This record gives sequence, structure tokens and C-alpha cells, in this order.
Amino acid sequence: MNKPKLIRITTVPISLKILLKGQLKWMSSYFEVVGVSSSGEEVQEVRDQEGIRVEEIQMSRQITPIQDLISLVKMIRFLQKEKPQIVHSHTPKAGIIGMLAAKIAGVPIRIHTVAGLPLMEASGMKRKILLLVEKLTYWSATQVIPNSKGLEAFILQENLVSSRKIQLIGKGSSNGIDTQHFDPETVSDDEKQKLRKELHLKEDDFVFVFVGRLVADKGIHELVSAFSQLKIENAKLLLVGPFETELDPLSLDTMEEIKNNPSILSVGFQSDVRPYFAISNVLVFPSYREGFPNVVMQAGAMGLPSIVSDINGCNEIIQNGENGWIVPVKDENAVYSAMKEILENSELYHRLRLNARERICQGYEQEVFWQELLKEYQRLMRENSTL
Repeated sequence: MNKPKLIRITTVPISLKILLKGQLKWMSSYFEVVGVSSSGEEVQEVRDQEGIRVEEIQMSRQITPIQDLISLVKMIRFLQKEKPQIVHSHTPKAGIIGMLAAKIAGVPIRIHTVAGLPLMEASGMKRKILLLVEKLTYWSATQVIPNSKGLEAFILQENLVSSRKIQLIGKGSSNGIDTQHFDPETVSDDEKQKLRKELHLKEDDFVFVFVGRLVADKGIHELVSAFSQLKIENAKLLLVGPFETELDPLSLDTMEEIKNNPSILSVGFQSDVRPYFAISNVLVFPSYREGFPNVVMQAGAMGLPSIVSDINGCNEIIQNGENGWIVPVKDENAVYSAMKEILENSELYHRLRLNARERICQGYEQEVFWQELLKEYQRLMRENSTL
């Protein structure tokens, strides 16, 4: 008996590779899984890593009406040929193109996962356009899955979709967290000593770490400014992630501070972030908007408490005073105060660190999330009389 066909769509292949790592291969036991994304070097990596077929359809991450129309036509033709039972999209552009194409192609089950909304930080005409795109995406979908309770509340508050179409999976996230992979025991003392030596870190240095894209809406301006005010000799700031100069560049002042402050270490994108968590003390993640941030779960699983902004996802993973610290959005003074407090109060720091991993293991284990998503797929297929 042939397995039902499940098509997963993301705008760029790195999302298939990282955002859905392991899930596509696991779902292959129950479905014929096909990935779709724009072209890129990660496409072959996904094929090898997940053992699935991946098709390339170019999609732009920016607002490009003509290119988007071409992508839509190609997606419609592809879905008409494949005849999947389920199409499940992630990321905004893949959402609008994938859901609209699936509706036109007559795909019975059309699911879009919302993992952050750019319109939350947009204004004026751009916000109106993004709002229209979201509404059209949700209208085209048969089900919308927000990956946090906060996003679910926002979507309903803005009347973007009816409550009957919306469904949270488990406690949130898009893929859960593999707590066997993200485990402090996976990084040896020798590895940690070698990395500290490479970065010229001393054993008694207290390392604040940020992992993610180094862009304005991740709160990098506030983070760098707050850290620069600390002026404590053994405090270091470790930035792990790429700069993005096109979509959301940092200011020249912030770039200069990162470049010239000897206590700020920028190491660029790293395929394995575990060693960097292992030599760090606290994650600082003052982002302006998120869906359900993987990096906060990863840091917690590696035994790090987190200082996070009071936004969707972050304020669900972190419980203030138990496994981290929640600060107001875009408030560098609050970030500074939290960093200073955790540096000076060793009792508080050790208490937060003690609770960090346990909270992630209890609430966000990866395979538990996969099982919940599978149950939802199976429920939708049972309810759809055409399958």
C-alpha cells in the first residue's frame, strides 16, 4: 500500500535543513515526504541528511510581485503533478505561495506553520501589505499552526483567521529540541579548553553568548550597548552568527563597537553551536519578535539560563527567576541591569543554571513534538472524506 504524500515547503533550503532537522526523515516512516524550496547548496545536504526527495522552485524572501507570480505558477503545476494529500508550509513567502498554489491545485489538507510575524515590527504601507499576505495565506490554508501561545493570541486578536482553523501543537515550537544532541555532556573538557584557547578566553571569564543572525530586530543594538556599559574586566560577549547587510543591517556605531571592543568576540556562522554554549555562562537574546526561538531551547538544553525579551515564545520557555530573566523589549537599560545582576549574584546564577536543562527536557523533547504533529496529520486525514 502506497504511503500518503506529504509535501513540506520552505522559502530557502537552510530552513529545511535546520528548522525541520530530523523531522522529515522521521515522518518518512508514515508518509512519502517531499521537500520544496529555492535552490541552494543545502538542497543536497537535506537530501542526504533526511533521505527525501527535494525539488527546487525559486522563491524570493523579499516583496517581488513578478517573481512571486512566476513562483506561484510553477508551484501550482508542481502540485497538480504530484497530487499530495497534505501540503505543509513554513516561512512567510513559502506560506503565501505554497498555500495559494495548494488551494488552486485542489490539495485537500493545507497547513501553514507561523513561526514569527514580520508585520509585528512593520508600519505604514509595508505593514498593510504584510497583513494582506498573512490573511491570504490563512484563507488559503485549511489549518494554521502558530508555534507559540503568544502568536496564537496575536493572530486571533488581529482577526487574521477564525479560531476553528488554528491549532497549537504540544507546548509550541516547530520541531521541539533533541535533548540528547543538545546536552553539555556531548562537549568534552578538551574541546572546551581548545576553543577557549582559540578565542583567548580565560577560565574565570564570564561569557554572555548570543546565537543567531546579527541584525537589528534581534536586539543586537541593545545587547552591544548594554554590554559595553558593564566595563567588568572578566565579562565577555560572544556573538555566534552571520551579519546580514541587506535585509536588516546593524548601525555603523554598533558595527564599530563590535569591531573595536576587545571583550566582544564575533565568530560568524557555526554549523555546530554546542561548543560555544559549552564555554558560555548565559544566553542573552533580546529579540524584538519571534515565533518559538530554537536558540533559547538549545541554550537551556545545554544548561544555560537565558536573558530574553518579553515576546512570544521567549516568555513561554523562560520563567522569570527560575531558568532565566525576562526583560522588556528594546530596553537596553533592562538588558544591562539583568547582565549586571547575574554577574554579581552568583547564588542567583547557579540557581537559574540548575533549572535550565530540566525545564527544556520536561516540556520540549523533540520526538514528543513529532508524535503530536503526526497525530494531527492523521486526525486531519481521517476527517477528510476524500482521502
